[in-house]
Amino acid sequence: MFTNAQRQVERTGRGGTPRDQYLQDLVTQFQDSTDEEYKERIVANLSNFAYDPYNYAFMRQLNILELFLDCITEPNERLVEFGVGGICNSCVDPANASVITQCGGIPLVVQCLSSPVKNTVNYALGALYYLCNPLTKKEILKPDVLRIIRDYSAAGAINSSFSNLANAFLDKHVTS
Repeated sequence: MFTNAQRQVERTGRGGTPRDQYLQDLVTQFQDSTDEEYKERIVANLSNFAYDPYNYAFMRQLNILELFLDCITEPNERLVEFGVGGICNSCVDPANASVITQCGGIPLVVQCLSSPVKNTVNYALGALYYLCNPLTKKEILKPDVLRIIRDYSAAGAINSSFSNLANAFLDKHVTS
């Protein structure tokens, strides 16, 4: 559910932790932890916060988008999944998309198209849908990337989610 400043004050109450502090605490816990499973839970939690526009400025301020990108480079497939999920959830916002692009996020998201994890592929397709714009089309609409997306587009009988996302991407960015 989306929130706003007034709703957040009502939910937090007098003794509650402000949202920016709560997110900072999660980032600190992630950075301080050596437990992979705990780190996965934290990134999954942060990824869920990435849905809400109320959190976008906090995510930029606290470098959470960069944390998501760092997770994509990890060998742990669950960190990759939740990292690209956070990118997908947050990149609908143009300011977030700009940060992701400026930090070299497009090649990282593209590499997720080859993941064996279905959610990772879905998140990557969704993220590329929102990251593709006149400034990034040249980087995203490369022949190899388009071939992969077209393959997913044709996979309707095997995976309708891949097919639907790929078709939406192609309709918006290639055939329009």
